[in-house]
Amino acid sequence: MDVELIHIHKHFGEVHANDDVCVRFRSGTIHGLLGENGAGKSTLVKILSGYITHDSGDIALDGKLVSIQTPTDAIRHGIGMLHQDPLDFPSLTVLENFMAGGGGLWLHRREARRRLCEIASSLNFSLDPDAHVSELTVGERQQLEIVRLLALGVQVLILDEPTTGISAVQKEQLFAALRQLAADGRTIIFVSHKLEDVEALCDEVTVMRQGRVVGSAAIPCSPAQLVEMMFGKPLAPPIKPPTAREEIALELREALIRTNTFDLHVPHLAVRCGEVLGLAGLEGSGQQEFLAACSGLIPLRHGSLRLNGREMAHRPYHSFMRAGVCYLPADRLRDGLIGGLTIREHVALRAPTRSFFLDEPLNARLTMEAIRVFNIRGQPNTRVERLSGGNQQRTQLALMPNPLSVICMEHPTRGLDIESALWIWQLLIARCQQGTAILFASSDLDEITAYSDRVLVFSGGRVSEPLDAHRLTADVLGHMIGGKF
Repeated sequence: MDVELIHIHKHFGEVHANDDVCVRFRSGTIHGLLGENGAGKSTLVKILSGYITHDSGDIALDGKLVSIQTPTDAIRHGIGMLHQDPLDFPSLTVLENFMAGGGGLWLHRREARRRLCEIASSLNFSLDPDAHVSELTVGERQQLEIVRLLALGVQVLILDEPTTGISAVQKEQLFAALRQLAADGRTIIFVSHKLEDVEALCDEVTVMRQGRVVGSAAIPCSPAQLVEMMFGKPLAPPIKPPTAREEIALELREALIRTNTFDLHVPHLAVRCGEVLGLAGLEGSGQQEFLAACSGLIPLRHGSLRLNGREMAHRPYHSFMRAGVCYLPADRLRDGLIGGLTIREHVALRAPTRSFFLDEPLNARLTMEAIRVFNIRGQPNTRVERLSGGNQQRTQLALMPNPLSVICMEHPTRGLDIESALWIWQLLIARCQQGTAILFASSDLDEITAYSDRVLVFSGGRVSEPLDAHRLTADVLGHMIGGKF
């Protein structure tokens, strides 16, 4: 099914999210929609999938104008969307989710189970119908959502940043399935900010910037050309100078950290001031619990944890905060920011004051300073959930105290475009130069090798010895994550 969006406009208050967008997606192809955070990509595909109504413009399917006002309209026209966070019910089983999302299509469990297994098998997905969705990885939840949409008969499949938070193996499975669906004649729209994913998967790409289409190209295409279209300029990654000092910022001895399925044992680890320690491993291998323990969010089952020479094991989180430890979670809206509150209100909550009353003029100045210094694309009264992923991360960083001894971060650049990711690492490197130690987990192995001084690999309930990052490659790390220590 050919899809054409014609002169699409969409405003959110003063923000012109889609500005006269014209683009065509051809049947039987995988079409990349590329752009920086806030470029208007997600808004455009949400209009096509019925989650947002456009202000003006037309949508044509196989040359015929159609009206899409709701997701139900989109499904009726054969258009389905896989969101960044799959739409499911964690407390239900895979089969129950499949049936619940069938729009009344499934009346008998036996027939629903047969169809679920049939579609999953055709795409080489391994889904247990009786497993609870809460037990699935992000990649498996995506697979379930794709199977559900295919059962509803979609011919146009939209994927919004689908490689965020999934393993390399799951990404290979996803890409193989998408290639198969395109070969069967379906139209695949792949929304991303990752050049390497677009180059590996797509047949052609359209680039958006500041709400407008600024160019298109057939793949293969020069990465430099795509970057130039995305940002209007070439980008160079920051170079991390040596920043590690002799002083020890954080030290673990005979530490035992509990996870949901196993205990992590860390015999000894000393992280120096100014050092960057990368944590590599598949999701659920213990990196999150390790960072939480180092931040005081969960206690050690056994062992010693010292910050700047002071024993901190079993002390509460507030003691860690007073000792200069900051934790930035991967889920910015659920764990890092407060939905419904504005940037200004977040700055007010962070203000280090003992007064019961808020100094509004001072808070207004601090808010404007944070927006300026951290280049947050929003206004003081913008609610944080209205910010793009990159601007939510910039807001989290703007709220960090200064100075800090240790920063613990989960996926610091997950879901961010190239420019935002490079800018964040420039900021973090500047913190290291001040003596702050950084511990970060990432599924991007190139990010780990580029910015870490040393690396811990998590695999099968084990933690490796600290490894010199300068002697590692992404391929070596990948084998170690598979258990080959």
